[in-house]
Amino acid sequence: MVQTTYQHTPIGIAKIVGDFNGIQSVSVLDDGTISEEALNASVPECLQECVVQLDEYFKGKRESFNLTVNPKGTKFQLKVWKSLLKIKYGKTTNYLTQSKSLGDVKAIRAVATANGKNPLWIVIPCHRVIGSDGSLTGYAGGIWRKKWLLNHENPIKQQSLF
Repeated sequence: MVQTTYQHTPIGIAKIVGDFNGIQSVSVLDDGTISEEALNASVPECLQECVVQLDEYFKGKRESFNLTVNPKGTKFQLKVWKSLLKIKYGKTTNYLTQSKSLGDVKAIRAVATANGKNPLWIVIPCHRVIGSDGSLTGYAGGIWRKKWLLNHENPIKQQSLF
């Protein structure tokens, strides 16, 4: 039976959906969109590890996820999403490079579209894909969340003057 839980994060309310076959989706909603009752409900057993790992990620204690995932998508989408897992924490790539790594430079728009349909935000790091010119193009959760996630993973460090 598919279960849902909600978790406070620095970028909004994470909505986590899944069952004992794996996590199907993680998305982030704006604060105030979920009732306090839903936010304070007990976390279903099948989602508890995802809640723990997301909490560790946002506290800066986790750079990758070790979860059983079960996203729903086409064969092509699943291939694109799997390729996103190769982008290391704190690093970025662009849609053209991702398309080339998948073996078809002409598939850039299809790859970008598949990234936009990624149901496992943060866990499958589509936020690490940027435009070829370095711009923060497209993110289903909003560009401000993408910027926040990239800064979280690779903060600008103040250099010492002395």
